[in-house]
Amino acid sequence: QVQLVESGGGLVQPGGSLGLSCAASGTIFSIDHMGWYRQAPGKQRELVAIIESDSSTDYEDSVKGRFPLSRDNAKKPVSLQMNSLKSDDPAFYYCHAFLRTPIAWRYDSYWGQGTQVTLSS
Repeated sequence: QVQLVESGGGLVQPGGSLGLSCAASGTIFSIDHMGWYRQAPGKQRELVAIIESDSSTDYEDSVKGRFPLSRDNAKKPVSLQMNSLKSDDPAFYYCHAFLRTPIAWRYDSYWGQGTQVTLSS
């Protein structure tokens, strides 16, 4: 059983920083890509950042230069460092992985349960 275990999130002041981490547990054959999505109240879930198996990254425009995404190697946790947080950033942040297990013949999407990021007033 594959699970995505998230950590981080919480309350932070505007302009502050917060880190999120996501680790995939269970028996995994291969990870195509991992990353983070977010969903604010009344809005659709949107991609924040992803990292591919070759370590290339892609970011939503509003977080480019502020939210670097990193991973030590292909099966290590991915870390999203959120800097200069502003009013558009609060949301539930969800880890996502597109991976394949040893018994599966295809890649599938897996989601974490979500962690909330909130700005203090």
